[in-house]
Amino acid sequence: MRVLIVEDDPLLGDGLARGLAALGFAVDWFRDGQQADAALAGTDYDAVMLDLGLPGRDGIEWLKRWRASGLAMPVLVLTARDALEQRIEGLDSGADDYLIKPCDTAEIAARLRAMRRRSAGRTDPVWQHGPLTYRPEAKTAVWRDRPVELTAREAALLELLLANAQRVLPRRLIEDKLYAFGHEIESNALEVHVHHLRRKLHPKLVRTVRGVGYALGDARDLG
Repeated sequence: MRVLIVEDDPLLGDGLARGLAALGFAVDWFRDGQQADAALAGTDYDAVMLDLGLPGRDGIEWLKRWRASGLAMPVLVLTARDALEQRIEGLDSGADDYLIKPCDTAEIAARLRAMRRRSAGRTDPVWQHGPLTYRPEAKTAVWRDRPVELTAREAALLELLLANAQRVLPRRLIEDKLYAFGHEIESNALEVHVHHLRRKLHPKLVRTVRGVGYALGDARDLG
């Protein structure tokens, strides 16, 4: 899951970025709305964490601008503004959730996962695909009642495929979801992750679509 953090406080921004990265998120952090706006123009984020007290243009203004332009990614407002009227304004301006600082990284992560489930149309906490059971909040997979150990990147790839079960995902989109800006990606990294998922779970779990990318295999072929 790739997340964009827009936070001008250097200590808080760095702490959030490090904390979420440790939980398996791919995180990009920017300190103002203009940088975030440029990033959103070229990257398909799963969610945005937005501070309202940004330098220059206020966070609410950026949120309204993004919604007006048609951007539909889930937005979690994270701010010190705790008045009821301000919370209502944030939600009415297009925020999907609202948290008051300070808050725990684990709760932030849980809210990000919940927003992503709702946006993907999968509100259930346990995802089933044939003999595979996956719990997105814990990043754990069970194959035929047997727990399977996955790396953070393998779990992220599996979750992405399960969340888009009816889609063929282009290679570039998958890499965008798995890696933050500045992360050096080896040319065969994605193939290695796909190979490991097939080996650990089932050879037909991930389907290769030549010249395009990858898709989740048909559950009927996993028997």
